[in-house]
Amino acid sequence: MTTALFCLLAFAISFDKTQFLTLLKTPQRQTGVLCCALVMAILWQVKAGILPFLDIHILAITAVTLVLGWRLSLLSTLLASLLYYAFAENSIEFFSFWLLTGIVPVYISYALFAICYHYLPRHFFIYIFVCAFICAGLVAASKIMLTSLYYWSLGQYDWQTLQYNYLFYSVIMWFPEAMLNGMAITLMITYRPHWVRTFYDQEYLDR
Repeated sequence: MTTALFCLLAFAISFDKTQFLTLLKTPQRQTGVLCCALVMAILWQVKAGILPFLDIHILAITAVTLVLGWRLSLLSTLLASLLYYAFAENSIEFFSFWLLTGIVPVYISYALFAICYHYLPRHFFIYIFVCAFICAGLVAASKIMLTSLYYWSLGQYDWQTLQYNYLFYSVIMWFPEAMLNGMAITLMITYRPHWVRTFYDQEYLDR
């Protein structure tokens, strides 16, 4: 119940009436949100893992957050989580999954982007290699560590089991996550920069 309330609160904070009315009136933006949700749901189905509820998979959250912005990314992760939940082979707790796989990574991704935007030079390669590549790797590692802490706090697994059967994957998964997100963002800002909400031509290119 606490997890559900936390998820609803985190989603409610993202609600912006103007932006969501614009979403309802803009078919292209609706398509973007739905396509991102579908891509994430498919990627999340390609998973590995030893213990129940502790799956290893590509998130793609950082790229989605850079493309849609944090508000619409939360909506997209909600749709992706619903799709994943509908086709999940094993029973999962929906709100726990959405919190750890969608909500928290979106907030971390956007926080890291905001830090990069305000404190680093606004350059094309910094956007690709820091905002997309490095940040995606950090998000993947953070997700695994926070998931470990979450299930340890619930008493579902002891720390030694988590450390040797799940936590060490944070060292392995950061690179494929970083590579996929970095490549996706590179292609998009090369061929469709107007699709990427957080990429500003006048700031990242005209310098």
